[in-house]
Amino acid sequence: MHSDPNCIFCKIVAGQIPSRKVFENDEMLVFHDVKPWAPVHFLMVPKEHIPSMASVTEEHAGLLGRMMAMVPRLAAQEGCNPYPEGGFRVVANTGAEGGQEVHHLHIHVMGGPRPWLKG
Repeated sequence: MHSDPNCIFCKIVAGQIPSRKVFENDEMLVFHDVKPWAPVHFLMVPKEHIPSMASVTEEHAGLLGRMMAMVPRLAAQEGCNPYPEGGFRVVANTGAEGGQEVHHLHIHVMGGPRPWLKG
């Protein structure tokens, strides 16, 4: 599995930087955002270093599908209110113009009562 020794998310995956874990398996780590924009805000990262959504290829389809399939369960577990009155937002910022700050693919899951700090 490819990793980048200078990537903060690779360091979190490796356990070199602590995180508040939500979920972990062989493919992904899910943890709370350190600067949340919403009452519920966690990040889903593949353990493999994939720089961005722009780097995703057909070989990543299964992984991304499994990550997306986890979202509803983890959102409910972390306190998002049920659909349709409640819900959550799923965002993957890509590149500088897309607002990506850490160049390791990560998916924000945000929810909870509004208003939120951003979005």
